[in-house]
Amino acid sequence: MRDMLVVGAGYVGLSAAVAVKQAAPHLDIAVVEAAPAGVWQKDMRASAIIAAATRMLEVFGMWGDIEPDAQPITKMIVTDSKTSDPVRPVFLTFDGEVEDGRPFAHMIPNVVLVRALRGACERLGIDIHHGFSATGLSIADTHATVTASDGSVQETRLVVACDGVRSHLRDLAGIKTVSWDYGQSGIVTTVEHERPHHGCAEEHFLPSGPFAILPLKGNRSSLVWTEPTPEANRLVASDDLIFEEELERRFGHKLGALKVVGDKRAFPLGLTLARAFVAPRVALAGDAAHGIHPISGQGLNLGFKDVAALAETVVEADRLGLDIGSINILERYQAWRRFDTFRMGVTTDVLNRLFSNDLAPLRIARDFGLGIVDRLPGLKSFFVGQAAGTTAKDNPRLLAGQTI
Repeated sequence: MRDMLVVGAGYVGLSAAVAVKQAAPHLDIAVVEAAPAGVWQKDMRASAIIAAATRMLEVFGMWGDIEPDAQPITKMIVTDSKTSDPVRPVFLTFDGEVEDGRPFAHMIPNVVLVRALRGACERLGIDIHHGFSATGLSIADTHATVTASDGSVQETRLVVACDGVRSHLRDLAGIKTVSWDYGQSGIVTTVEHERPHHGCAEEHFLPSGPFAILPLKGNRSSLVWTEPTPEANRLVASDDLIFEEELERRFGHKLGALKVVGDKRAFPLGLTLARAFVAPRVALAGDAAHGIHPISGQGLNLGFKDVAALAETVVEADRLGLDIGSINILERYQAWRRFDTFRMGVTTDVLNRLFSNDLAPLRIARDFGLGIVDRLPGLKSFFVGQAAGTTAKDNPRLLAGQTI
C-alpha cells in the first residue's frame, strides 16, 4: 500500500509529489494519469509563474534548469478602451520587481516546467504511471482504493486529486461544486513580432473581454485573448491571415508585424469552486478544487499555493506519527486554502463582469479607479506584492523559499 497517490500529472500534481517526497523521502508516492506518455511534450503554451512560486521551484532545486527559458516580466501596463479606438490610454503601470533582482512573475513554457518537474520525480524515485483512468474509489478506515478502467487498483493512505477542473475523482469522492459559465472562451496562442517587448506585459480591457500580451524569450509573446464563445470558435477556425488581421486590431503595431507561430486553441471560461477541498482520504488541489477566470493570471499559481500548503500539512503530520489521510489532518489543509481561493474566485468574477462590457458609467468609474491606484505608489506596491504572492502573512514555507 502506498502512502500517497497523486491523480494527474500536470504541474500541480507533479509539484505535490515532489514537495512531499523531498521533505519526507521515506514515503511511498506515485503519480498516475489517464494521458499516454509523451502527450505533455506537445503543449506549446506558456504560463505566468509568480515570484512566490519561483521560490518553491528553487527549493525543489530545479530553478537553475528552468531559468534560461524563463522570461522575466519587467513591467505591466493596463489599458481600457474599445477595439476601434485609435489610441489606448494607459491607466495603470506596474514595475516588475517585488525585491532586488526578483521580478513579480516569469513567463515559462509549459514543456520546460513539466520537464523539470518530471526530472525531479525521477531523481526522487517517484513513479509516474500513464494510461491510468480512474473509474472507482472506495474508502476504508485505513486506506483508499482507486480502480482504473483496465481493472488495476492502487491502494493508498491519501489520494490527491489534481485531474483538472472537470475532475472525475472529485465526483467519485462525492464533492459537489458551485459553477457557472461566462459565455466566453480564452484564445491561447503564440506570436512572433519584429521588435522586442523588453519584458513588458500588457492587459487591454476590451468590451468583449481582457486581451493579455505576455512576453516570452526572444521577439515572441503569448496571448490570452477573451471573446464570446461563438466568436472565439470562429476566430480559431479561421485561416492565419484572417486571424492575424483581427489580432492586429487588438494587439496594435508598436511591436511591428505579427505572425502566429503556435497552435490556436480556445478554452471555455467559467468559475468552478469545490464546496469542500477534502473528503476522507482525499484532498483536491489545483483546478480540481478551483477553476477561475484568467483575468488575473492566478489560476496555476493558486494551484502552487495548494501544493505548498498540502505538502506542509502532510509532512508535519507524518513527522508527528499521525495518519496523513485522516479527515482531521486534511481539514487543516482545507482551512488554510479555502478562504484564499474563494476570495480570488470572487475577485476574478467581479473584475470580469466589471471590465467585459462597454457601459459608459461603469467605464468611467473603473478608469477613475485605475487612475487613482496609478497615482498611489504605496497602493501599487501592495497590489504587486499580493499578485507576486510574497506579502501574504499565511504563506506556506515553500512559497517563502524555506524547506518544510
